[in-house]
Amino acid sequence: MANQRRIFVAGHQGMVGSAIVRTLLQNGQRNLITRSRSELDLTDQSEVRAFLKSEKPDEIYLAAAKVGGIHANNTYPAEFIYSNLMIETNVIHEAWKVGVKKILFLGSSCIYPKLAIQPMNESALLTGTLEPTNEPYAIAKIAGIKLCESYNRQYGQSHGTDYRSVMPTNLYGPGDNYHPENSHVIPALIRRIHEAKKNKLPQVTIWGSGIPRREFLYVDDMATACMHVMNLDYTTFTTHTHPMESHINVGYGEDITISELAETISDTIRYNGKIKFDTTKPDGAPRKLMDSTRINTLGWKAKVSLQKGLTLAYKDFLNSYSS
Repeated sequence: MANQRRIFVAGHQGMVGSAIVRTLLQNGQRNLITRSRSELDLTDQSEVRAFLKSEKPDEIYLAAAKVGGIHANNTYPAEFIYSNLMIETNVIHEAWKVGVKKILFLGSSCIYPKLAIQPMNESALLTGTLEPTNEPYAIAKIAGIKLCESYNRQYGQSHGTDYRSVMPTNLYGPGDNYHPENSHVIPALIRRIHEAKKNKLPQVTIWGSGIPRREFLYVDDMATACMHVMNLDYTTFTTHTHPMESHINVGYGEDITISELAETISDTIRYNGKIKFDTTKPDGAPRKLMDSTRINTLGWKAKVSLQKGLTLAYKDFLNSYSS
């Protein structure tokens, strides 16, 4: 029975992994395998090998990754490329060795060139220079896609290997990282604006010009997309993809300027101070909007609006970081 599949969710304590677990449970899956970082170091090949030999899952959702915003990527580039390459290589290779037929690998929209034509289609991969501030992370994620494709090309017919990749846009929601320096833009702004309101500060200073445009997707929408792609029958999946361009974009379908985002978060938090932009800080890519035509054609579309998602995210922040 489908609900008896043994499913390993790697990274289940992270924002995306926990959303995938929630979604699988809501859809009747009960045979889930999870391990915390202290229980299983995915960068250690011998640990991963022993774990997968013992558990022998039927499917793997590979959501584990070292992630962070511009500051974190700029400060720890070696950690970002090493950790992510090791996680992907160990899990995918050792899973193949024990006969795991299905893996869903989660990438990132930063895999696309800095100046890619907008909205970014899957075919834009490897067509230009990456954004320098997160290039090491992006290269690791590109390697993950190519690992999945390479194992499919070499072992698809002989071993039934069916490894798929999804590329989410910027995600936010329950379980996000609200660290003041190492978080992504939405959780960073939620924390900063909340603290400004709490401390009755007249203004909040935000990195960059506020001009870049970004697309944001609520994490539970991403989880439903992951399950949707994983469960597509093989013929449908291969009809809509190509052996060396098999990744699928997952986006909301609209973008917003960072300035507009900051104002929207201020409204959500009910902060009445001013928003000031520090133009000496980097902006990152000028625009990042995904072309999600492929996954929309395959029957999935985002449901949670940005306003509703921000309200839920702020509620999660208050529950997790109230003081």
